[in-house]
This record gives sequence, C-alpha cells and structure tokens, in this order.
Amino acid sequence: MTGACARACEARAQRSAPSWSAFKSDFVLPSGRIVDKGNGDVSHSEGQGYGLWLALTARDRKLFDTILDWTEANLARTDMALFAWRYDPRSPNPVADRNNATDGDIFIAWALARAARLWREPTFARRSEAIRTAILAHLVIDRFDRRLLLPGVEGFASPNIVTVNPSYIIWPALDAFRAMDGKATWGPLITDSERLLLACRFGPHSLPTDWIDVTADGLAPAASKPPRFGFDAIRIPLYAMAGNRPALISPIVEYWRDCLRNGGAIPAWIDVQSGIQADYGLSAGGVAVADRALGRTPTLPLDPDYYAAALQMLVRTL
Repeated sequence: MTGACARACEARAQRSAPSWSAFKSDFVLPSGRIVDKGNGDVSHSEGQGYGLWLALTARDRKLFDTILDWTEANLARTDMALFAWRYDPRSPNPVADRNNATDGDIFIAWALARAARLWREPTFARRSEAIRTAILAHLVIDRFDRRLLLPGVEGFASPNIVTVNPSYIIWPALDAFRAMDGKATWGPLITDSERLLLACRFGPHSLPTDWIDVTADGLAPAASKPPRFGFDAIRIPLYAMAGNRPALISPIVEYWRDCLRNGGAIPAWIDVQSGIQADYGLSAGGVAVADRALGRTPTLPLDPDYYAAALQMLVRTL
C-alpha cells in the first residue's frame, strides 16, 4: 500500500470510529463472534473477516485478538488453512458444513497480513501466509483458458462448468497478496479476474450477476441461481472502487445514475434477463456503496441489519 493510500485509509478509519462503536455493540459478542441477527444469529467466515478488518482499522487490538481467537477455535479447518463458512448456534453441530467461503478466507488473510505489520506480530504473518498458500492450492484453478477463483472448495467446479461469484474478488486484498508473494503468484488470477468482470455484462444495462457460470463457450448468469444483479453483486463496485478499478464498474454506475435521473430509487435487485426489478430499494448498506460510486458522501445511520451495517462500515474503511 502506498503512503497516500495508507493515509486515505487511516482518515476513513478515523471518520468511522463512532460507527465502529455502534457496530461492536450491535453485532460483536464478547466471545468475538460476529452475529447475523436477522438470520438466526448465525455467523460466517465472511463476517469474522469483516470484524477483523474493522477492528484492525479501528486499531482495536484487544477485540482483534478476541475475534481471531473465536474464529480459529470454531471455524478453522484442520485439513487445510481455510475456514468453515457458517456457524449456526441453533444446531447440535454448529459447524456441520465444513466447506469454506473464499471471500471470508481472503478477508481473514488480508487482515492478518496488515495486522502483522501494524503490531509487529510474526504469528499473524505466518498464519496469513498459510491461508494465502491454501487459497492458491485449493481455490484457484485453470479452466477454459482462464484462471478462476472458486467460491469454495466443494460444489462449484465440474469438467464442463465452473460457477463463480464475482463479488468474492476483493481487489485491494489480491493486490496486497501480489505485493507480498510476487506477481507470478497472483498476477495471472488478477489479470483474468479483471477480464472476467469486463466480460460478464448481461442484459440491456450490461450488469454482472450475483453468480456466473463459466464454460468453454463463455460466460452466462448461473443457471442454478436467479439471474440478478443484487444481494451479492452489490459488493462488486465496493471492491472495485477500493482497488482503483473504476472501468470494471462503469455500467453499474451508469445504471444507478439512470435510476436516479428517472426520479426513482435504486432497486435492491434487477433480473438482467427479464428486466424485472425489486419493488423495494437498496438497503442502507447498498445505498452507501452507491453513494460512494456516485461520488456522494454516505449519510445514513448504521443499519440494524448485519449485512447492511457491514457494507456501511466497509464503505467507510476501504
């Protein structure tokens, strides 16, 4: 990270300090578990990664350690340096599904690497390196003349089709990994991921979908999912802006401008094939992402919903 980028991140973190206090109060248990209150109080590796990132940017070392300890004790896999994606406190076996979620792994590895530098903690650096190595070994594959990032170890790749989630491509994290591990290690994935996002533009508005099928014939909205630019894909512009790649999201920005020019709110999702739009607007988190993409200052208070609030916090700290 350059000095200018570091200063910008520091300034955003300082501005987000009051919101961080609210986020901690609303969503972080004393144990270090980040809870999704609207979804049965489950937790995800994604949320634990967000929590580590937010604690790091707030320079909250005590809570960073607490979140990390809970994550390692409850979600860390023993067969590889990745994390189970979901913890459900209502289940007799809270971690029944050991599959991972790659965006959670990326956020955890990224937060650990930055924390290692900030707090001069070599154990964080070693753990981050182990996670990055596991991501490369188990989640990055070469298929159809592309290097692809799998959303998880299991269930997303077959001989004829690979299903990917473009919102799992966290550009500033991948750029940091490339700087640490070398261009030859991460560069091909970064280049092919940029190429993928430039190509996955569907429907009259040229929008990506939450999930995408990659085959020898090209790209298409995932057959197993609704063909929507929506709940997942809202993170694509957030990470592209944080990674200084505005060209990847120009159709999204233009679509949002069209919505506002026509006097309406931005819908929570749009079906790229039928054109049907949600009859309700973006969450406060989605509004924060759109505001940043449109060059406006987000103003809404922290949302009581975990995912919306997490998006708001990420807008303020990335």
